[in-house]
Parts: sequence; structure tokens; C-alpha cells
Amino acid sequence: MNYRELGASGLLVSPICLGTMTFGTPVTEAEAIRLVHGAMDLGINFIDTANVYEGYARYLGSPGGTAEEIVGKALVGRRDQAVVATKVCAPVGSGPQDRGLSASHILREVDRSLKRLQTDYIDLYIIHWPDKHVPLETTLAAIDQCVRQGKVRYFGASNHNAAQLCEMLWLADRHGWPRVVSSQIPFSLLRREFQQDLEFCARHSIGVTPYQPLQGGLLTGKYSRGQKPPGDSRAAEKPAWMWDFDDALFDRLEKVDALASDLGVPPAQYSLAWALRQPAMSSLVVGVKSLKQIQDAIDSLTVEIPAAHFDQIDQTYPPPWRQPDPVRG
Repeated sequence: MNYRELGASGLLVSPICLGTMTFGTPVTEAEAIRLVHGAMDLGINFIDTANVYEGYARYLGSPGGTAEEIVGKALVGRRDQAVVATKVCAPVGSGPQDRGLSASHILREVDRSLKRLQTDYIDLYIIHWPDKHVPLETTLAAIDQCVRQGKVRYFGASNHNAAQLCEMLWLADRHGWPRVVSSQIPFSLLRREFQQDLEFCARHSIGVTPYQPLQGGLLTGKYSRGQKPPGDSRAAEKPAWMWDFDDALFDRLEKVDALASDLGVPPAQYSLAWALRQPAMSSLVVGVKSLKQIQDAIDSLTVEIPAAHFDQIDQTYPPPWRQPDPVRG
């Protein structure tokens, strides 16, 4: 395993990060623990979870905590071998203090996460979503307190754009607070809204750890035009989490299938290999339900995509528009 730097943290993480959003349902506790151990035995040292994850049982405001508890049990005796990331912000109840990025919520939830994870520190504490009701100064001051208390080693952001990351860096420099070291965004061949932000992250040593690099399984090759989704697929198990299956989507999926076929590799490995070639990429958060899926993700690390493919990909999956440079083109 060739490990990558996680931004400016000094941490070295595996290019594939084990995602745990499905731990609980449909992945049972026993199966999930086997997956964690199997992934670590294969060289994966980066595990991503959140205080709200509990598999398909999750609903807005449900208490969560299931995935963290499972990860905590899996890491008994192996904690020092893992880089553990968890998150805070999303609703964990119906009360007014049960969500967001206030100091009250963060300082309460970090202790709850530590207890569930059976650890005295979190390697990477991620603010899960922007909170328009709380000034960033308030949030970062609370994160600074967590770091000074030894509960958190580094902090990252999820679902924040480059402008928001820039403000975090400015506030850190102004107050002497910890710098944001990672950015977790939705990013895949099918979803490139944050493409232009990657260059900002590269310039400022922010490691990008995207989630849904296979877009909920759409890029795995398991879905075909005019056919019902496989019974064990996310589309069959949790259709509300999937995009609409229309002809435009299948047109794009079939083109990537053809590009992957040219190299003799599965479309999932091709899609992960493409994502890992993008600027600032530290690790891809991949959710799995079997050890085979973990091995398949690891196999993508050896896939070499020809330069000519990147232009074809941009034609099929265009990046967002950007202002042309009148001086340098």
C-alpha cells in the first residue's frame, strides 16, 4: 500500500478509506467488524464514520451512533493502527441543541463520539455541513478547545466549498487556531460540481477525501438500461438514496463502461482510478458490503488511465464551466 499525505497534517493514509455509512443496516455488526479487520489486514488504515451513521435506518433527527459503536468495537486492540475520522453537525435529535456547529453541540458530541469509539482521541474531526446560524469563529474556537484538550488531533470540513475553506484558513491564521487539513466533498465522474475547488485545496495543502466516488454504485457496472436493479444493490434496498434511472444517465454510464472495457478493467476500478488522479486527492471514501468490494477498490490503485481518455471523459462528464483566461488561455 502506497500511503498518501492527508493535507498538511503529517498523517499518511491509504488511498482507499473505509466508509461506514451502511454499518448497522444492511451491514450487521458482526459483518462490519469483519470488514474493518479485513480492510486493515489489506493495508487500509483510514476509516470514516459520523455520529449520525446507522445504515438505512437513518432518518432526519434519528440518534445515530451505531456506526461509531461498531468501529469502536472493531478497533479494540488495534486503535493505534487506524486513522479514524468522524463528524459533527447533522441532527441527532429533535431538540434545538441537537444539531449544528455551536460550541454547545460540538463539545457535547465530541465526548459522545469518543465514548462510542472507545478511544480518548479522534484523529480527524470533521464538521459535517455548513451551519448558516453559527459564525465560523464560534465553531473554530470550539474545535480549538477540542484540540487543546487532546480530544481531537486534526480537523476537516465536509460539504464546504473553497470560499468557506478559505475563510477557515484566514481565521486560523488570525487567531492561531488549527488549520483545516481535509475537505470531504461529493465527487465522482457523475458529480463534478467541486472540480474547480480541487486546485484551491492543492495550493493550500488541504487533502481531499471525497465521498460517493462510485455515486452510490451507479459507476460499478451493476445497473443496465431496461433491467431491474440487482436485489442486493442500493437501488433495490434504499431507492430513495439513488438518482432517477433515465436514458441520459445510462448514456453516460455506457460510455464509461466502454472506456473501462478498453483497458480491460471493471468500471468501478476505472472510476476510482480517475478520481485518484485529480488534484489534491488523499483518499476516496468507499462504502462496501463485502471483502471482495474492498479488494476491488484496492485493485483500482494499479489502474493506469491513458492521457487520451481524460479528454473523452470531460466530453462525457463535463466539469463545471469556468471563466476562460484571456491572457493564458
